[in-house]
Amino acid sequence: MPALQQKPHTGPRRRVLAIACGAHALHDGYTDLIYVLLPIWQTEFALSYAALGALRMLCAGSMAGLQVPATALARRLGAPLVLALGTALSACAYLSIGLGGAGFVGLAAALVAGGAGSSTQHPLASALVSRAYDNHGVRSALGTYNFAGDLGKMALPAATAWLLAIMSWRHALGVIGLFGLLTAACIRLGLPRRLGATRTETAHTTQTSQPATGPRGGFPLLFAIGVLDSSTRMGFLAFLPFVLRAKGASTPTIGLALTLIFAGGAAGKLACGLLGARLGVLRTVILTEVATALGILVLAPLPLFAALACLPIIGIALNGTSSVLYGTVPELVAADKREHAFGLFYTGTIGGGAIAPVCYGLVGDATGPDRAMMVVAAVCLATLPLAWLLAPFLHAERPAPA
Repeated sequence: MPALQQKPHTGPRRRVLAIACGAHALHDGYTDLIYVLLPIWQTEFALSYAALGALRMLCAGSMAGLQVPATALARRLGAPLVLALGTALSACAYLSIGLGGAGFVGLAAALVAGGAGSSTQHPLASALVSRAYDNHGVRSALGTYNFAGDLGKMALPAATAWLLAIMSWRHALGVIGLFGLLTAACIRLGLPRRLGATRTETAHTTQTSQPATGPRGGFPLLFAIGVLDSSTRMGFLAFLPFVLRAKGASTPTIGLALTLIFAGGAAGKLACGLLGARLGVLRTVILTEVATALGILVLAPLPLFAALACLPIIGIALNGTSSVLYGTVPELVAADKREHAFGLFYTGTIGGGAIAPVCYGLVGDATGPDRAMMVVAAVCLATLPLAWLLAPFLHAERPAPA
């Protein structure tokens, strides 16, 4: 009888994961293809590094600030509809940039709208996957979901760089926007409504599988580590195109460089997920953050070819930490609070990533990209003492070895 009950839920569960992965790939790709466009926008609009950081902040800031409101809206309208509408809004933002011939103000407004649309993806898709796979391998499912985001980070910047070689940047963004509208339709039609809208089902799960610690335990420490880790990642990515351009890289080469680092990041999320299970969060964070800082410092003096060769290795460490952090959220928060907790966590991490390019941009204007990268490496190491403080909360939840 239990086997007969589980079978009907297998299809919807896998469908939720597949659609959540597709949404994650699209939205992460949308967010990170901006790095390919920053040098183009600098030339087009005669912008400083701080102004470019402000553009990045507008997109990431609206995405961060609307995470929690997106979860509240989903309770009223249902997660599938809100996720689809958010995806359509992000797609229309790129369409407006590409086809509207907007100036700098129009570009800034579109980036705000695009970030607002993307604010629906992380908290809703993460909570849907967590809810669908509760007690059925939620860590593995969230790892797959996070891995899909890195696939998008690889594919869309690379596709945009290829399109830039055969058409203008505005037309390229028009094509990318149309692809987003198609994805939004797939989300709306394909996501099971029952798993997307229900909240009472989660309340039942809470009574049988509530974690040992509540949201106040180690969650603030996990939150702080996530903010610093995201700030490091966004600061590094904001300056990477300019460091490479100073080494003689063209726009297609910069697109290739981002593809290499995101490919390394995808591998890092898989590898560090395994390392986190074996070594624990503390050791994994120490390993990845120290490797990230060393990689950033080594990159500056290298010639272009050697720098490109190092990028996949840097990407493994740069993105690896986030895989461990995201997968730890369900361990520290009760099942009925996960949607809100994911919203808070992504608000902090994306918000930190939004502010970081502006702060580092001011440093870059004053000292140059290479020295700004050194500041990024120093901030990266600030996660280590926080990981040390977090370890006891997680250790208390792990079962003793058999």
